[in-house]
Amino acid sequence: MATEKRLSARRKHTLKSCMLVVAGNLLDAEANVKAKERETFLAEKCPPVELPYSRDELLELCKKLHEQITISEDERYSIEFKLNMVLNEVRDLNIKIVDLRGKFKRPRLKKVRMSADAMLKALLGSKHTVNMDLRANLKQVKKEVKEEDKQLRDVGDWRKNIEDKSDRKKMFDS
Repeated sequence: MATEKRLSARRKHTLKSCMLVVAGNLLDAEANVKAKERETFLAEKCPPVELPYSRDELLELCKKLHEQITISEDERYSIEFKLNMVLNEVRDLNIKIVDLRGKFKRPRLKKVRMSADAMLKALLGSKHTVNMDLRANLKQVKKEVKEEDKQLRDVGDWRKNIEDKSDRKKMFDS
C-alpha cells in the first residue's frame, strides 16, 4: 500500500475532464440513435396523408383514421391494464417479503396512568358502564345472631359458665 503512487491533483483533474468529454459524446450518440428510431417508427406507423378532393374520399379517409385510432386506444388500454396488474402483483409480493422477514419495529409503549374503569370505558366505548369496584357488587348479608351466642356474650357470672361447661365435659367423657 505504501509503495503505490498517488495521483497529483492536476492529473486527477485532467482524467476527470477526459471522462466527462467521453461520457458527453456517448450521451449525444445515444440521443441521435433514439431520434432516428423514433422517426423510423413514426414513418412506419403514420404514412404521409394524401388529402383527396372529393367528399366521399374524405369521408372514407376519416373512417380509416377513426378505425386506426380505436385500435391504438384498445392496445393502449390493454397495455395499461396489464401494467397495473403487474404493479399490484409486485406490491403484494413486496408486502409478503416484508411479512416473511419479520423485521418490524415495535414502538415502545408509554406508561399511562389510567384506572381500570377508564380503561374499560376506552376499550368498550361509552355504551358500557363497567364498575370495577368489586365490593359494591357484593350482596349485603345480615348476620343472624343465635340466642346461645347472645347468652354466652352476656354471661355475667363466670361460675355459671364453668358449670355449664363441666356438664358438657362429663358428656364427652362417658
